[in-house]
Amino acid sequence: MHDNSQSALNADRRRRELSDLGDNASVDVLVIGGGITGVGTALDAASRGLRTVLVDKHDLAFGTSRWSSKLAHGGLRYLATGNVGIARESAVERGILMTRTAPHLVRALPQLVPLLPSVGFFEKTLVRIGFLAGDALRITAGTSSSVLPRSRRVGAAKAEQLAPAVRREGLRGGLLAYDGQLIDDARLVVTLARTAAAHGATVLTRVGAYDVTGDSVKLRDELTGEEMTIRARSVVNASGVWAGQVDPDIRLKPSRGTHLVLPAQLLGNPTAALTVPIPGETNRFVFMLPSQLGRVYLGLTDEAVDGEIPDVPVASDDEIDFLLDTVNTALATPVTRSDVLGTFAGLRPLLDTGGGKTADLSRNHAVLRSSNGVISVVGGKLTTYRKMAQDAVDAAVKAGGLPARSCVTTDLPAVGAARTASQELPPALVARYGAEAGLVAAAGKLTPIADGIDVTHAELAFAVSHEGAIDVDDILDRRTRIGLVPDDRERALPAAERAFEGV
Repeated sequence: MHDNSQSALNADRRRRELSDLGDNASVDVLVIGGGITGVGTALDAASRGLRTVLVDKHDLAFGTSRWSSKLAHGGLRYLATGNVGIARESAVERGILMTRTAPHLVRALPQLVPLLPSVGFFEKTLVRIGFLAGDALRITAGTSSSVLPRSRRVGAAKAEQLAPAVRREGLRGGLLAYDGQLIDDARLVVTLARTAAAHGATVLTRVGAYDVTGDSVKLRDELTGEEMTIRARSVVNASGVWAGQVDPDIRLKPSRGTHLVLPAQLLGNPTAALTVPIPGETNRFVFMLPSQLGRVYLGLTDEAVDGEIPDVPVASDDEIDFLLDTVNTALATPVTRSDVLGTFAGLRPLLDTGGGKTADLSRNHAVLRSSNGVISVVGGKLTTYRKMAQDAVDAAVKAGGLPARSCVTTDLPAVGAARTASQELPPALVARYGAEAGLVAAAGKLTPIADGIDVTHAELAFAVSHEGAIDVDDILDRRTRIGLVPDDRERALPAAERAFEGV
């Protein structure tokens, strides 16, 4: 296990490290962006022995990284479109994530395609072939069936058990496959940021980057307004959909992916993701994904976005209607807008290759060096963050002539990665923190912060003492995800405010 004092991020450490950085400081690698790619890059660089600083104008996981489907996706969709390379890369990276990097944060998620009258022989055959191809991907990636079970067909009774809300009329059973699911995407980002800190990286939130070139950046403490200039032998732009604001040479074509938040109890507390084919499409589905905090996430859309990039994207009425209409084709009792507890939407930072729908744009990542020397890593997706980071650091090492060791992140566990078998701790706590659950329990009371919310006071205290939370938004919207449901957020707000008392 990592030294927890070395991995702890908090306001005191932030102030100290900003002061130590000083004006005209020099580092090996400066990473701009505290999303999954940025923290992965900082971890890769720091674990190679490079003096590394990561900055983000807002908070860890402030952007796209907290708005995903929370899946460690094995790349089956990309195989279906003929992109064998990215499909295999996704399967390999999923295996690394589930068995070495963060086995405590990822579980095998059953995905059920119900065989209803709307799914004919041709559609059923396509899905079955796809699932068998997914099995082959898993095998070639070296992931054991004990980690991700083989796909199979199940009877109607089993389908109903896995997804109790499924339509019974005409149900002939279902096709079942498995993928990886994160307990939460923002939690993975914070965990990797802390792991980078344990390896010596300086991780600074609320620090903006301005006047960026390939060897210098002006940093501004967004809390105090103080500025400093820092020199770096390499600068890596990992700012996602905002990459073009850091490097004007970058051209992105973002697409919005929207999810709805539904109460799990309303849907019979499913244990499998109900996977519903989109009418008229051969390779697109809507997913109803069981999640933590008694919720189900329903997604996903793919809508082109033009104009200024918002800090927090908003779901459109058309997307909400589309998701409800599609999933209702497979439900016994339709869900309506009144059942929706909340919505969230994220923007995919897709490379603009000219023309075509965003759904057809490549999910490959690219590492680009701009005319001013900045190295930008763009595109890709959450599951392949580690490979994106490795490629970005390789480019930074070459560009800066840095004396770095080889990449070690394929076998580098994140903080908390060893599972704990303690029977005395709440299962939800172990699911969210792994081997650190005992440390979290020692941070405060293990009583729920509000009725119907299984987050404890200890977790809020830990967010402040170890996870870099600076204000209540950090706690509610990113460390715990309570904020995805506005009503829950309001009820949890007093407890979040008390977590900062005495800090």
